[in-house]
Amino acid sequence: FFLVQRACPYMGGQDKTFLSAQPSAVVPQGGNVTLRCYYRRGFNNFTNFTLYKDDRSHIPILHSRIFQESFLMGPVTPAHAGTYRCRGSYPHSPTEWSALSDPLAIMVTGVHKKPSLLALPGPLVKSGETVILQCSSDTVFGHFFLHSEVTFEEPLHLFGELHGGGSQANYSISPKRSDLPGTYRCYGSVTHSPYVLSAPSDPLDIVITGKYEKPSLSAQPGPMVQAGENMTLSCSSQTSFDMYHLSREGEARELSLPAVPSVNGTFQADFPLGPATHGGTYRCFGSFHIAPYEWSDPSDPLPVSVTGEETPCLSHGPSKPSCMACITRHLPIVIRYSVATIFFTILLFCPPCSFDDLRLLQMLL
Repeated sequence: FFLVQRACPYMGGQDKTFLSAQPSAVVPQGGNVTLRCYYRRGFNNFTNFTLYKDDRSHIPILHSRIFQESFLMGPVTPAHAGTYRCRGSYPHSPTEWSALSDPLAIMVTGVHKKPSLLALPGPLVKSGETVILQCSSDTVFGHFFLHSEVTFEEPLHLFGELHGGGSQANYSISPKRSDLPGTYRCYGSVTHSPYVLSAPSDPLDIVITGKYEKPSLSAQPGPMVQAGENMTLSCSSQTSFDMYHLSREGEARELSLPAVPSVNGTFQADFPLGPATHGGTYRCFGSFHIAPYEWSDPSDPLPVSVTGEETPCLSHGPSKPSCMACITRHLPIVIRYSVATIFFTILLFCPPCSFDDLRLLQMLL
């Protein structure tokens, strides 16, 4: 009995290993990842480790691979995507192995076109409200993975549904979650290769508002300026905010500037908007460096008006009536230019004109 026990490796011991990926289990195609196998109680009872790929696909570098604690894998290809496990051997009994670790999914990104990521109703979420994150693509993805370094230790797996010739998946985040704010990205994958992912979506910042009292927003020289006149919007508060964020109604992105103490004891940031071209409604928020995704209540809205605006006559720009007005306004100039062209053409190519002929052309001009 003892001879047989020593001759055959023993698997499934009580000591269980743990497998992790550094810097992340989500690896760009062509990148590198370090797989680390270790004992869960903080110290190693093992001398060597063996790494396994669950789908048994043939990757030459992993074949019968024995390593000590960590293993650098790369440059990765789609063939490296999948789930891995590891186990360790004991120094006093090389044929005795620990139990296998829990599976670790290695995801290889950049193989398919990136999806889009939206927040509904928007990325600025009032404290206590629910937000829906929507991954969508014109490619039919069977799986979506939602990733946030703050919220999820591993990418959250969502099943894609057919939508308008493509696919999408929704994920609702409760307002009770304290780790809601952060930067999110989503990836898509086809059904037969769930760990071979697309390129990441553009990053989406989810911000919680209403954490602090609102700042005030003012305009210099005033909220009504002439077209082309320089304008500056100033956000200030008695609260010692580190940063201020300026948003314009209808635009997805905000401008951010550090706050500086002012002479009257407030903390202020001045947003130079340059020569004014068009109006809009603005608001500003305050925040601190230690919690960059938690903002104050918005300031009172500040409507900005720009007088003397001219709408260019572009085929893809203004409405038909405004274009017609533009054409009417410039019609005399167009006529004069056309007549002048005809006049000089006659002088160049016609026989010598009489004095009366020249007087007639002059009157037309």
